[in-house]
Amino acid sequence: MSDGGILHALLFDYTLRTVALGAGALGAVAGALGCFAVLRRQSLLGDAISHAALPGIGLAFLLTGSRATPVLVLGAALAGWIGTLFVMAIVRYSRLPEDSALGIILSVFFGIGLVILTFVQRRPLAAQAGLETFLFGQAATLLVRDVILIAGVGGIALLLLALFWKEFKLLSFDPEFGHSMGFAMTRVDVLLTTLLVVGIVLGLQTVGVVLMSAMVVAPAAAARQWTDSLSIMVILAGGLGALAGVGGAVVSATGDGIPTGPIIVLVASALVALSLAVAPERGLLAGAFRRLKVRRRVRSDAVLAHLYALAKEHPDPVGRPHAVSVLEVMTRGDTGIRKSLVHLERRGWAREVSQGEWALTDTGLDRAHDLLRTGVLEEEVGEGAGS
Repeated sequence: MSDGGILHALLFDYTLRTVALGAGALGAVAGALGCFAVLRRQSLLGDAISHAALPGIGLAFLLTGSRATPVLVLGAALAGWIGTLFVMAIVRYSRLPEDSALGIILSVFFGIGLVILTFVQRRPLAAQAGLETFLFGQAATLLVRDVILIAGVGGIALLLLALFWKEFKLLSFDPEFGHSMGFAMTRVDVLLTTLLVVGIVLGLQTVGVVLMSAMVVAPAAAARQWTDSLSIMVILAGGLGALAGVGGAVVSATGDGIPTGPIIVLVASALVALSLAVAPERGLLAGAFRRLKVRRRVRSDAVLAHLYALAKEHPDPVGRPHAVSVLEVMTRGDTGIRKSLVHLERRGWAREVSQGEWALTDTGLDRAHDLLRTGVLEEEVGEGAGS
């Protein structure tokens, strides 16, 4: 499908437009709220909430007999919220760490949910068919009313996020200071967790219980690589989440029988991998480039030090040439001497007097004096000789 065909389908194909809008809205909400889970090192909380929501789906159907999305989402939200309260209670009143409490609640609630779904599926009713799709999601079944539900409830969650921005920021970075300022940080924690529960249960129909935690963590983790500002991180995570949702819907539409939910998660994971690789400050490539620059500077300063040591043996140190072979002996046969000399020449600290012979310049001599005065040069000579 060409670019024009994709755009035309997004605008005029009912199914793709509906799925893309729903997945995009879900990604924006989950990504923005997920920033606080990532910053608080509670990434597993999203997994626990999504799995804890499963029994709520089954119980909501058993109690009402309805498969309407609002009913099932409400049941999932209540179950997820109760599971989260159990986690908080276990951490507060026992000696178990938070990750252990999350693992316990995740497995227990998920097991209960599977038992309930199995019981529901065995009942002689036609209405229960399809409840198992909440395990892995079925984005293709999204209707306009589902998109409105996701956008409306998600919009309210984001509005509350904006209204309680200061409190959530205190909770994420310095809850003790928030307590000292008179804020009820426990209530703030419950409110933030409730918003996270809302963001997760909204996506169960689209992505499913098993994969929904990735929609919370992945956009936030990707956004964290690009900025140190919380506000920018939240906005960027929302945008990346929306991009993952729409991109996954489009990729799924281009193939035959490709499930939308897993593709959305794969697109989000690809955005994380890309961010980890090319982010300007935290990216792997940027880190490797910085290490390369530091290594080159250290080696160049070591060569400068050796040129300076040789020049001091003569009355007129500036302009006195020395062979590259001598410098290689002084640096234990370092094969990068010539590259370091070229680097020094570019900085104006050394020059090639004749073929294979180099000398300090006036600025190079001043540079060596400055480094010796600060004690940097002696350290870097040792590092450069040992590298």
